[in-house]
Amino acid sequence: MKQKVHRQVLPRKTVLHNAHVRREINNFLQALDSYPDRVAKEPNVTFQQHLCSIFAGRDDRRRNRPSRH
Repeated sequence: MKQKVHRQVLPRKTVLHNAHVRREINNFLQALDSYPDRVAKEPNVTFQQHLCSIFAGRDDRRRNRPSRH
């Protein structure tokens, strides 16, 4: 007898949350990768400041992007 395959359907909220988490992880990894170059130019910058600038840059680009309406 064949077993039916049940595909799990995730609610839209979960999918959006997962995408948000992936973006945050990618931002953190980008900050880790780029911090040595930044600290070479600005020796007093902390990792937290650098990380915040990465996140702020993402938000600025998102706000300045033309709407798709």
